Amino acid sequence: MAEQSLPVVDEGAATEDRPASGQGISRRALLGTAGATGLVLGATGGAVGYAAAPAGATPLTSVGSDEVMFHGKHQPGITDGLQARGHLVAFDLAAGAGRKEASALLRRWSETARRLMAGEATGSHDTDVARDAGPSSLTLTFGFGHSFFSRTGLEKQRPVALDPLPDFSSDQLDKARSNGDLWVQIGADDALVAFHALRAVQKDAGSAAKVRWQMNGFNRTPGATAHPMTARNLMGQLDGTRNPKPGESDFDQRVFVPGSGTPAWMANGSYAVVRRIRMLLDDWEKLSLGTQEAVIGRRKANGAALSGGTETTAMDLEKTDAKGDLLVPVNAHARITRPDQNGGAAILRRPFSYHDGIDADGAPDAGLLFVCWQADPLRGFVPLQRKLDRGDALSQYIRHESSGLFAVPGGAAQGEYVGQRLLEG
Repeated sequence: MAEQSLPVVDEGAATEDRPASGQGISRRALLGTAGATGLVLGATGGAVGYAAAPAGATPLTSVGSDEVMFHGKHQPGITDGLQARGHLVAFDLAAGAGRKEASALLRRWSETARRLMAGEATGSHDTDVARDAGPSSLTLTFGFGHSFFSRTGLEKQRPVALDPLPDFSSDQLDKARSNGDLWVQIGADDALVAFHALRAVQKDAGSAAKVRWQMNGFNRTPGATAHPMTARNLMGQLDGTRNPKPGESDFDQRVFVPGSGTPAWMANGSYAVVRRIRMLLDDWEKLSLGTQEAVIGRRKANGAALSGGTETTAMDLEKTDAKGDLLVPVNAHARITRPDQNGGAAILRRPFSYHDGIDADGAPDAGLLFVCWQADPLRGFVPLQRKLDRGDALSQYIRHESSGLFAVPGGAAQGEYVGQRLLEG
């Protein structure tokens, strides 16, 4: 949907067009892809049985074989394409646990992430949930919440950018499902691979930390459309049209903390704002197509601005119809979230959709697990959300129900674990 900012629509994270890394087949691929053997219905006489396995191992499809590297300048899961399945989970350190326990935990998590992202088992106690699958673009990303620093005696190392987010008038936040000492983002293009990683992270926490909250999400599976295209959210809108692109000259400046940044341990890191945004779908779906498009400021079919052109055509904010009315309404989401309408504020949105069933009133509990990345939330998310708070037409169809802000350090070099420069500095 809208431009590159919303806490809900249009600047979505990446498109479904992810580069194929083609890193080969992991040892978990030995038995071939799902579907190498299958249930056969309607055999002679109505018998039911299993088809014979092929003589040789079947290579993984590109979806299963795609691999993301764990070690690097930045942590994985920030600039990578949208993944089909995701889990967001926050942990609180256990009573009595401090810096020593946190360091050991991040070391365990990092080693587990490295192995799983390479398509390997976690070790002798692996659950075998993902035994037949390849890496499937698995990523694990780790961050620290505001409370982590007081729990570990590292208050002097806490970044100013991690100060709590201000209150917004549209917030209806559940504190039990907000914030946390530690945050983990898991994404993959296979649901079992993602679940396998989630269970491994939870088991690794051991007695050092306990789950505070967990949220599960999804996106369209790569290859589900005839050609790569911007993803859609549960409102049916294209979600990602105006997202910053890695090839743009100011991309790193907007998204990542400089290598000489303050504090030093955050060099090449980023800040993640995480929000569970419920979409009031029953109300939204009662609107006519024309009204929905006016709320967003873009065509639902192809994401083109109401001022004309294609999805990527620059929006003309001054263009009017024959009656002199603005083609893109003054309170349209796409207009309000444009960087040039917000002092240049921009964020990299990389969300998941979610559906958690039906609530007591019979309404779908569904919407967006909003995750956005920026070098400084006080210059990214905060000014944009304040602008949306003052008159976005979309606001009456969404509800912010939980919130978190996390400092995500730069990637771990070979031989390092995530956060080592903070915890051992």
